Amino acid sequence: MTTTHPGSAHTSLREWATGVTVFAAIMLMIGGILDVMRGIAEIADDDIFVSTRNYVFEFNLTAWGWIHLALGVLAFVVSFGLFMAATWARVLGVGIAGLVIISNFLSLPSYPAWSIIMIAISGFIVWALCVMRKDDAFVPFESPRGA
Repeated sequence: MTTTHPGSAHTSLREWATGVTVFAAIMLMIGGILDVMRGIAEIADDDIFVSTRNYVFEFNLTAWGWIHLALGVLAFVVSFGLFMAATWARVLGVGIAGLVIISNFLSLPSYPAWSIIMIAISGFIVWALCVMRKDDAFVPFESPRGA
């Protein structure tokens, strides 16, 4: 008698979705840590940042520091929810990564190279969190089938 295993394709899809979610969680955690460090550097008035004149979105460096610090802390906290595959963490992760993209775009004149790197990292985070469907989601303490 032959047996079929219809769940093998679904299992590989679930493994792929889990990997993408873990990738997004790790990237959000790293991005959060980097944003916290950038915020601290901006609050401390470090000399590595450029001051430009006549920029449309003009904030002082301390204001940008607090913005980046707050977004970094939020990103770091939400990344732990992504490790548990929480839906609220996926939604907040996309929102926070979007805000990080916007804040880094607006602070491009202060530190252009770093802003572009953070925009790229946050873009990957948004992609990774949006590509997974709810049906493919990883359930942390799932019981084995047939048990």
